[in-house]
Amino acid sequence: MNVLVLLIPVSLTLGGLGLWACIWTLRAGQYDDLEGDAARILIDDPEDDPCDPAT
Repeated sequence: MNVLVLLIPVSLTLGGLGLWACIWTLRAGQYDDLEGDAARILIDDPEDDPCDPAT
């Protein structure tokens, strides 16, 4: 039972930190443009092509 005196505050602190991190990412706009990020990977940039002999 003595270990609960330590584990309960530690678990509440970690849960609070997780909640704070989630709210911080929402307010910072991390999830605003999900469609743009998904489509951006499909765009082929010619200057990034290592096999292109022109560069």
